[in-house]
Amino acid sequence: MLENEKFDEILNILKTGGTILFPTDTIWGIGCDATNPEAVEKVLTLKNRKKEQGLISLVSSVEMLKQYVVHVHPRIETLLLYHARPLTVIYDEAFHIAPNVLSKTGSVAIRVVKDAFCRELIEQFGKPIIATSANIHGSPFPKNFKTISSEIIEGVDLIVKYKHESNDLNEPSVIVKLNAGEELDFIRE
Repeated sequence: MLENEKFDEILNILKTGGTILFPTDTIWGIGCDATNPEAVEKVLTLKNRKKEQGLISLVSSVEMLKQYVVHVHPRIETLLLYHARPLTVIYDEAFHIAPNVLSKTGSVAIRVVKDAFCRELIEQFGKPIIATSANIHGSPFPKNFKTISSEIIEGVDLIVKYKHESNDLNEPSVIVKLNAGEELDFIRE
């Protein structure tokens, strides 16, 4: 885990609308304040990604999640507590999230992190953080820090100095959505 001074540096970048490159609970991601439309725009521009595709946001707990989505179905809440892999859920409606984080239908994808570093960062920040894969849209996602392109590395305001040496080959999260029949649709397994 990072020393407090390092967290302070990261938090300062996030609070001032900057972007970070950081290890999430899945793959390396580009992050920013999910409530700041200007910061989100920087991420979209760096990734060369269209606004209407939506972005994944990370929260530290189910309690924080409930501050940003209209309804968390009990089935989803149970799944979040017991699912072994990191799980991103698409919710129909959100509030207090930057509009350019939402998909063209107004839905939002949010993951409650299980990783201690991510949870601590989000808790200290006090708001959701964007976590989109650290690649140019259409390029393969990076499986570890060593596979991130120089364009991404040079395009962020701060690179978190944690887990750079890891050779783990990480994978993105599972993505699910509760359909109208209250059954889970797996968008990505």
